[in-house]
Amino acid sequence: MKKVFYLLLLSSLTCMSFMVFKEKPVLYIIGDSTVKNGSGKGADALWGWGSLVDQYFDTGRLSIENRAIGGRSSRTFITEGRWDAILKTLKKGDYVIMQFGHNDAGPLDDTSRARGTIKGIGRESKDIYNPIRKVNETVYTYGHYMRRYIREAREKGAIPIVCSPVPRNSFKDGKAKRGDQDYGLWAKQVAMDEGALFIDLNALIADAYDAMGPEAVARFFPKDHTHPNKEGSMLNAAKVVEGIKALKGSDLHNYLK
Repeated sequence: MKKVFYLLLLSSLTCMSFMVFKEKPVLYIIGDSTVKNGSGKGADALWGWGSLVDQYFDTGRLSIENRAIGGRSSRTFITEGRWDAILKTLKKGDYVIMQFGHNDAGPLDDTSRARGTIKGIGRESKDIYNPIRKVNETVYTYGHYMRRYIREAREKGAIPIVCSPVPRNSFKDGKAKRGDQDYGLWAKQVAMDEGALFIDLNALIADAYDAMGPEAVARFFPKDHTHPNKEGSMLNAAKVVEGIKALKGSDLHNYLK
């Protein structure tokens, strides 16, 4: 009887130890300044939704790492080594939410940023000299880089989630300008091609903007037409959560409060 008792006790302690030391899954967020503006602390009254979305989650069960950084495109987030740094710790059961596009439309090889990507999701490439990094570089399409995030996240056993880029404060005939002819469309197409989860964040927010009207939305943009304040970024974060709740085939919603 004593032997059975000790075996049961040892089994119980082993299970408890596993529960205590099991690593929490991590939600990595990658993107540009609309996801994390500056240090993510609201400097100049500007925010990104990734700095505010944590309040919707039970962070006792899920860790959140907002690795987005202003000024980056789907290309430069990789070429600067930021994606490789995430891959070093990315593990099975983690999540990666990605939102790029705002900075991908720039020149490929200008002396200011050199951050652009080739438009679309095709297989085109162009060899350039990068004057910022001072190296020869082959530049690919927006779709190429987005595919890389998806595939390499999956190789680590993580779950990739693609978001279309948030809309700017741009209206025509009282309606918010949407990304359904460029980066919003391409993000969706890449996600569909790869069988990845997709949140049409551009459409969700644009629908809200349409209901609010241009004057109300203008309050969200104190500096320019791209970077929202805290109120605007809170709306964006809420729409990300709305999108997470609607995802089929994902259990990320289980970590919401």
